[in-house]
Formats: sequence, structure tokens, C-alpha cells
Amino acid sequence: MTSGPLVSIVTPTFNRADYLRVAIDSVLAQTYANFEHLIVDDGSTDDTAGVVASYGDERLRYFRQENQGQSVARNVGIENSRGEFICFLDSDNAWMPDKLRQQLEAFESHPEAGVVYGDIISIDAEGNEFSRRNMRRRSGWITEALLGDNFVSMNTTMTRTELLRRVGGFDPADRYAEDYGLWLRVSLHAPFAYVPECWAYYRIMENQISSDKLTRLDANESLIQSFIQEHADQLDARQVRDALSRFHERKGRHEASGGRRRGALASGLRTVRYAPGRMGAWRSFLRILFDVAR
Repeated sequence: MTSGPLVSIVTPTFNRADYLRVAIDSVLAQTYANFEHLIVDDGSTDDTAGVVASYGDERLRYFRQENQGQSVARNVGIENSRGEFICFLDSDNAWMPDKLRQQLEAFESHPEAGVVYGDIISIDAEGNEFSRRNMRRRSGWITEALLGDNFVSMNTTMTRTELLRRVGGFDPADRYAEDYGLWLRVSLHAPFAYVPECWAYYRIMENQISSDKLTRLDANESLIQSFIQEHADQLDARQVRDALSRFHERKGRHEASGGRRRGALASGLRTVRYAPGRMGAWRSFLRILFDVAR
């Protein structure tokens, strides 16, 4: 045991008192106990403060700020964390009991890693499981691969605190891609270790519809372009082009299904322009053309 908590858990919350207790309970049920749980209330008008106070557990630390958004709330948590490692848990999600213990063991096996992360179990608003299907995730120096898609599930991560502070935490300007921008910056400084274990329950609400997905993809594209321009000297140009091809492949499919025909065609063309030698790019382009024509 260290003189203070080894792990700091940061939970930003805004008017989620109805779900917050589930999140806190999943933290207090961890099989590893040397942690602190920082709940950062982003100006809630419900009984969030009362929910936290009802526990009477000294490992819970409550902070309140005027409503400024999740990124600012998470940064408050990072600034006030005392642990060597930081995890993030959204107030409407929950963890598996062995998450912290297994992740600390993963860091022992991969001391070079800056981030350890895993898979999620998707649940509905009532907490019913409906999927354990996860996207392809990667280990190592993942920057170029990450440019193609954000495959790091934030609620499953454990990150070295020093690393998060070194990159400046979350960018409050990234309202739709806050975690994506963070992981891209982190990926330039340390390798990631993916462990194929389900560590978090991820709650998907009915209002998380395709239009939100398109908005996030637009935000991601802007973020990616800015990141590439800023860090071009640290990136492999060929891998970047391949990643951009894959990104526009994914964006084009969503645009086609969302009725944005012109945007879908533009994305399809970018898919093959960035990687004309990749057969998958041409197949995706033809699929996008087919979807748009329907």
C-alpha cells in the first residue's frame, strides 16, 4: 500500500442522480481498494450532492462547478487526483468488479505502456445487456491506426497520471470529440496495451441517433486534420493516408445511410484518393455509390 491512493477515478456528472448510484456502487465493489473516487458535479440541479453524501465513504471526493461541460469537469478531476493512475467512469455507466485489479496487473506485464484499456458491454437505459460486440482494438504505438477510428473506449481506460498532465488533459473546445483528441495526443508519447476483457458497462440511450453520429464524424474530421498538420513530422505519411482512407470509408457509409448523398459521394472519392492501391477502398466506394443510388 502506498501513503495515498494508487488509483484516482474521475466521474463527471450533470443531472444524472438517477444513474450515479450505479456508477459509484460499481467502484466501491472493486476487488482492488486503494483508490479515490472524484465526482465532479458540472452544475447539476438534481440531488447529485445528496447521492454522494449518502455514502459516507472517505474515498469519495465531491467537487462542484458551474456548468462548463464534461471536458472541464474531467480536467478538474485530473488536477485534483492524487493517484499514480487515473481512470474515467461516466456517471451513467458502470464497471466490472475486477477492472482495477486486472488493469494494474496488465501494467505490471506491460511497464512500457501509458494506457491500458479493454472492451465494453452495451446496455440500454434500464441496464439490460444487448451486446458484447466490440470494434477492433490495437496495442502498441497506435497513432496512425487511431487516425482511422477512435477505438479506445474511455470508460475502460487506466492511464498514467503524469502522462495525462503532460499532454494537457482534455481540450474543452473538442465538444464532440473530447476523448478522441486526448488519446491522439497521448498516443504520441506512449504505447497502449489492449486487453481483451470486458471492463465496463456502456449505457446507450434512445436519443443517441445517427444524426449525432454524423455530427461527431464531422467534428472528428476537423480534429484529425488539425492533428495531422500540427504533428506531421512525427507521423508516417503512408500510414496516415491509409488511415484517412479508412476514416472516409466509415464516414461515407454513415452519410449514405443518413441521407447525406453529396457528402457520402465526397467521402467515397476521398476513400480511394488517399489509398488507391487498397482494394478495400474501392469496394467501399462502390458500396457507397450503391447506397446513394438506392
